[in-house]
Parts: sequence; C-alpha cells; structure tokens
Amino acid sequence: MHIEFLVEEPSAEAALQNLVPKICADGITFDIHAYRSKTDLLSKLPKRLKGYGNFLPPDWRIVVLVDEDREGCVSLKEKLEQAARDAGLVTKSMVQKGSRFQVLNRIAIEELEAWFFGDVQAIHQAYERVSPSLATKSAYLDPDAIKGGTWEAMERELQRAGYFKSGLAKIKAARAISAHMVPSRNRSPSFQMFLSGLLDISRQAR
Repeated sequence: MHIEFLVEEPSAEAALQNLVPKICADGITFDIHAYRSKTDLLSKLPKRLKGYGNFLPPDWRIVVLVDEDREGCVSLKEKLEQAARDAGLVTKSMVQKGSRFQVLNRIAIEELEAWFFGDVQAIHQAYERVSPSLATKSAYLDPDAIKGGTWEAMERELQRAGYFKSGLAKIKAARAISAHMVPSRNRSPSFQMFLSGLLDISRQAR
C-alpha cells in the first residue's frame, strides 16, 4: 500500500513525516506533497485529483488534509468531496464503513496546532519549560475549540516559556512536537478522525 498526502503547508508535512509511521502498518509507503497555502491547495486540487484518477493503482490511497481556518467545516468538506467525485474517485464518505475507498478527506479544526494542543505531554517533551499542566487550563480542554487561533495560542504559550521570542517557527515546532506525539492519547476530536481514517487505510493493506 502507498499513500499520497496532499497538505496545505510545509509545517503539516513536517508533522506527518513523524506521525504517519506511528499510525500506519509496516510496509506502507507514503509521499507528502506540501502546497504554499490552503488557497493554493484548493485551487490545484481538482486538476491533481483528475491526474490521479487517470492512473491510480489499486493499492494507492490519497489523503487530503486542510485546516478549517474558521471556514464552515461542512462546506469545506463538500469542496474536497466534490473535487474527488469530479475526478471519478471514491472517498471514504461515499462508502459504508469497512468498504474500500481511494480518497480520505480530513480537516484539522481549526488549525494543525490544535492537534499539538491535543497532546500537551508532547509539547512539554519538545519544550520542557512548557508545563504539562497546560492541558488542564480551561482554554485548552477542547483543543478544537481554542479561541483566537491555535497557532497564535501556540506561539503565545511557547513565548511565555521562553521560546521563539522573535516569532513561532511553525515548521521547526511541528517537527519537534510531532516527534513526541502519541496518536492514541490525543484529545483533539479532529485528530482522532484523522487517526481513524488512516487506521482504516492500514486495515485495507492487510
């Protein structure tokens, strides 16, 4: 089995390089294609998927990952689903549970950094001056509901602990935190949806 990941920015690529091997079964290969932005990915996605539709081998899967960014989750998901339908590809949402699909569309709510807040222990391990008790603060109990932007919250907490004084280096932080993440303990509901989808793909590889 081989998985093609399409993501909206290099920080997502950095995180997935560490996370995918922790989730997927041995023997699954993958490539990650990072775009310049969410707008860039969404504008190029229809053509990219049509290209895949012309040659996609039976043992290939495509995973599209974008941030919600305060956009309506339902309408954003429909954009992704429509692009796959137009390309003649079958998404996970089109089939019954347990059935085979070619495309997995997933949304990080509201941004990738919410997934990092879903595993505060990993943040602490990467940046030890950040207290593990951060997970008990009311603002972070639901990582997908953090107010005011999750990357801004991440920058604020890391700066408060003495890191990234000149501004959050998103790729560096994504790589460092994801290296310590344990997928099964993540408290972000949107991460758990992503995890569930990848586990479904792994089961199809057996």
